[in-house]
Amino acid sequence: MAEPLKNQYGPEIAHRIADMISATYPSFRRQIFLDYVLTDYDSLELMPRGWHMADGLFHALPDNYAEAIDILLASLPTAKPAVSQTSPTQDREGGSLAPFLFMPHTFFVARYGLADFETSMRAQYELTQRFTAEFSIRPFLQQQPEATLKRLQNWVNDPSEHVRRLVSEGTRPRLPWASRLPAFQRDPAPVLALLEQLKDDDSLYVRRSVANNLNDIGKDHPLILLSTAENWFRNASVERKWIVRHALRNQLKEGQPRALAIFGFKSASNIGTGDINIQPGNVNVGERVKFSATLTNNSGQRQMLLIDFKVHFVKANGAARAKVFKLTQTSLDSNQSVTVSKHISLAPMTTRKLYAGKHQIELLINGQPYPLGAFNLNIPATT
Repeated sequence: MAEPLKNQYGPEIAHRIADMISATYPSFRRQIFLDYVLTDYDSLELMPRGWHMADGLFHALPDNYAEAIDILLASLPTAKPAVSQTSPTQDREGGSLAPFLFMPHTFFVARYGLADFETSMRAQYELTQRFTAEFSIRPFLQQQPEATLKRLQNWVNDPSEHVRRLVSEGTRPRLPWASRLPAFQRDPAPVLALLEQLKDDDSLYVRRSVANNLNDIGKDHPLILLSTAENWFRNASVERKWIVRHALRNQLKEGQPRALAIFGFKSASNIGTGDINIQPGNVNVGERVKFSATLTNNSGQRQMLLIDFKVHFVKANGAARAKVFKLTQTSLDSNQSVTVSKHISLAPMTTRKLYAGKHQIELLINGQPYPLGAFNLNIPATT
């Protein structure tokens, strides 16, 4: 079982923050901070640890918010420049939790800074270049939307990819781990106006955020997502086409006709499946199962095929919950065949618990299901 993320954010984080602040502000009430934070710290999950540490900062820093922010910003290391304008910044999208060191700083702004807009914006501008201010910007969007949107507009062309990414990521209506933005769920027009300016950003780190934001919008306004995708796809660069495809990933998996048509896919017809093989038929948790199948285009015309596969994972109550995985895309002439195959890892994951039972597998060809069969998953008894 993978280690919980909170275990990488242990009590030593509080000591590191205390050391950083004390180095630039010797009057920091270090012991008050540590005593407050470390009480019951082990019982908290990752994000609550960040909020709890923000409250600890409130108790240990000066009462004047602007002065407290000056101290926090003075304790920060120099912001690192982007690694590349064409590839994502590694410490933000890799497995490291190192930038989370500054999570309490952003939460401090979110909880205690709403009454001092300019100081808080200055703080978030700096902090997002070390961690991310996507969580702390949201209370300002909720309570001071006009001023905050105006500031984000000013940041659209900022030299820092982290600041530009905040413009998109912070306005996501359904940002994971964060409160939703109901106003933007009702009317995404202010967000779309920002995304329009970022859709051709030089940084993949920013473009990925744009795609995820557009995907969020589509969950409440699927027709707006489709019309925006169609508009963006016209005369699009390779990079913008990637944004459109990533934003439409759910619609493509579901076989939504307008989404498929953007990429030239139509409803598949007369596709035959043969030579189906699923091995082993009985598999234990921690092992892998492989499926393969030969697809034949039995129609009289060439077809473009978008091929995914779906595993129906058994739940604790014996019912099944399907998960779709990407596989490949291809074009088949009339009577032409292709063999597709994939290994499915059944290793334990923190995001999905596995249960014993029969797991069905099916292909999705241009969104249409083609059943392949099943394998039995066994959960060995522990001693």
